Amino acid sequence: MVGLAGFTLPIFWDEEEAKKTAFETRIAPGRLTLLIMGGLEEQSGFWDEETMVALVGIDKVKITSPLRAGDTLRVHGEVIEKRETRNPERGIVIHRSICKNQKGDTVAKTETAHLVRRRSES
Repeated sequence: MVGLAGFTLPIFWDEEEAKKTAFETRIAPGRLTLLIMGGLEEQSGFWDEETMVALVGIDKVKITSPLRAGDTLRVHGEVIEKRETRNPERGIVIHRSICKNQKGDTVAKTETAHLVRRRSES
């Protein structure tokens, strides 16, 4: 996955070189952590194909701990804001996501905005 994404720093793919760093092992790029977070949210049913229209933006991104090979991740999501758009059939939902590893360490946090279909008022 690291090579496919174009990450070439040895800390991402060369264990011997990575041992010389402060992390003492290979780690995943922070952007890969964000990709995995998004996949976990989708698999959880947080979004469904009838509601989701598009990703609008990812804000307040914090990579707070390295993701290492063998880590188990879980993501907690919470809707923190809903806004109307000019189109009465669509709205913006902003949610905060916190990704933690098996030790309970926070690996990453984001606030993400999605364009969604609104429920009818009937």
